[in-house]
Amino acid sequence: MKRSIERIFQRPAQPGMVGDGFRVFNMIPGKGISQKRMSPFLLLDFNAAFDFGPSDHIRGVDVHPHKGFETVTIAYKGSVAHHDSSGNSGIIRPGDVQWMTAGAGILHKEYHEEEFSKKGGLFEMVQLWVNLPAKDKSTPAHYQGITADQMGKVVLPDAGGVVNVIAGKFQDTTGPASTYTPINLFDIKLEEQHETSFMVSQNHNIGMLVVNGEVVVNGEVAGEHSFVLFDHDGEEISIRANKNAVLLVLSGEPIDEPIASYGPFVMNTQAEIYQAFEDFQAGKFGVLE
Repeated sequence: MKRSIERIFQRPAQPGMVGDGFRVFNMIPGKGISQKRMSPFLLLDFNAAFDFGPSDHIRGVDVHPHKGFETVTIAYKGSVAHHDSSGNSGIIRPGDVQWMTAGAGILHKEYHEEEFSKKGGLFEMVQLWVNLPAKDKSTPAHYQGITADQMGKVVLPDAGGVVNVIAGKFQDTTGPASTYTPINLFDIKLEEQHETSFMVSQNHNIGMLVVNGEVVVNGEVAGEHSFVLFDHDGEEISIRANKNAVLLVLSGEPIDEPIASYGPFVMNTQAEIYQAFEDFQAGKFGVLE
């Protein structure tokens, strides 16, 4: 049975800035999509393709803390560098994904990679925040750097496109990301007038961001930069591209626990939020210049 579409949301009229390097449209949480409704996904920020221009000043977000959840950065265009207080660093290039588990707490900074910043060019990214269940919120911070060539890949018939399986399973192909709860994350490139379909567990919350192009999904048209929120009445998702399309499909088993969030901390109670602030101020997240 095909899953019904609950609603198709257009992107906000105006983007917001995260630091001075990320010009984002906030899709989750947003009007009509709460953190609970899309659990375990707490946030989706979409940096639609934008040319920041060449600069000797490296744009980005300076040192900031995270605790109690995971950040997932997906690069489509441009390059992002990052450092954290656990000693990890790297560059996320087009097709790469950084999956950072903040867990018990970490300091982090992310910014336009130096050479990209000097040259300028189109910058297109998605960042997700993925909740952790209470039992895993104190896990030591760590990250998975997943390069484009490590993705699970499904080449669609008749040169119809390709699916990069970041996490979970698309048809018979499994993605490389390790997750704390059941999650599917698919980066789909679909050529004009081609189609694909897949099954998703009926108890998953599922949404789809149209990064580029236009598609017909389960019978309804979804335009560029829209977000499709699905109901819970079926398992099949069928997509046909009216124009060449890039899509991000996210589905996950809801975490049925209270959500207490404040800024960069996501816990289960307000008392735990206060403790997170105390831990941060006491230097328990490490040091990062």
